[in-house]
Amino acid sequence: MNRDNRASREFVVMVKPIGSLCNMRCAYCYYLEADNGSAPMQVMTDAVLEALIRNYLESVPGPVASFTWHGGEPTLAGLDFFERAVSLQKKFCPADLEIWNNLQTNGILLDEHWVDFFAREHFDVGVSIDGAPWLHDLHRKDAAGAPTWERSAAAIRRLQARGIQPDLLCTVSAETALHGRETYQALKEMGTGWMQFIPIVERDAAGLPTQETVSGEAYGEFLKDVFAQWFFHDLHTQSVQLFSETAAALAGEPPRLCNLRKTCGDVLVVERDGAVYACDHFVDQAHRLGSVLESPLAKLAESVAQRAFGAAKETGLTQACRDCPYLPLCGGGCPKHRFGASLAGEPGQEVLCPGLRSFYDYAVPLLRLAMDLSRRGCPPQEIMARAAAQEREKFRTVGRNDLCPCGSGKKAKNCCLKRLP
Repeated sequence: MNRDNRASREFVVMVKPIGSLCNMRCAYCYYLEADNGSAPMQVMTDAVLEALIRNYLESVPGPVASFTWHGGEPTLAGLDFFERAVSLQKKFCPADLEIWNNLQTNGILLDEHWVDFFAREHFDVGVSIDGAPWLHDLHRKDAAGAPTWERSAAAIRRLQARGIQPDLLCTVSAETALHGRETYQALKEMGTGWMQFIPIVERDAAGLPTQETVSGEAYGEFLKDVFAQWFFHDLHTQSVQLFSETAAALAGEPPRLCNLRKTCGDVLVVERDGAVYACDHFVDQAHRLGSVLESPLAKLAESVAQRAFGAAKETGLTQACRDCPYLPLCGGGCPKHRFGASLAGEPGQEVLCPGLRSFYDYAVPLLRLAMDLSRRGCPPQEIMARAAAQEREKFRTVGRNDLCPCGSGKKAKNCCLKRLP
């Protein structure tokens, strides 16, 4: 294997072995219409799979080669497909690389054979599930229109029985945003210890937000509701991706998520035909970089087009973003979401910005307090107790109908008072 032309930076490949084909019809899915309803079932061929694996293992600088298997629903490719993929990884992996596999699934097809394979081959697994059954089934139905929560939950239990604690990926729609506490509790009760929240931000053909799209303000309220439950009760037992990333950024660590970084472009998407695109949210002809059958992935990852795509995340910031104290935490948001306007009317603002600012106003002081107490040797239980006492003291003389001391301009009963531990 030729490792002479490795990329100068790490990059990940998000592989779509079945394209956008899926056995579910989620109301908010941004990717579904690319294939479903017209294209026959087409799985990535063995030739493309081998070219992809060899190409990536030759191109990635290491020490880890990260394969993220995504969709659509990747398990539609079949267990045999993934067994071949792992076999090829082992065949072509050089001694200086470690391979990491992650598969994101709705869980519907996960039987004992699948979970045995994941356990044997050390796959990390993410399961998409939207909290409480009624919230999940509101949007996440199968191709026949039937609810899916119980099947996704059964898959989680099946994985846990084999020692796999999946990451729970929960989307935040306009409806979900109204039920932050209930959503968090439902995910917590599944006992995986890991969860992440993905805001639904989509536009229709006229460029207007879809019915399922969460507003910036509602997203901020949702995050604060979830944060209060986590911070005051489960600081030591649950991991919530955005909260962990925020704490890490406050500690001076570089963000791991592309939407939080200054620049992006280091997660290449490989479609089932081998075509390579700049980003999962920009799988279109304008962002097609090439093919694993024709070009080294290192060359595509460091191409002028991809470098420009990644740099535009920073160079395209509004002045409001550049002046914001929270820019090091959010990175200006995902470029896909930058169709709003700043308070000054400048276009290109992250549409979720008002909510994110509200969340950071609430969460950052508490996280700083927790980090300071931790440095002093305080255990998590004491940190939660002292932080809770501090929050309650703020409201000792504040009535329900008084203005909230946080400065939001809202009545206390409609703001931070409802989140008091």
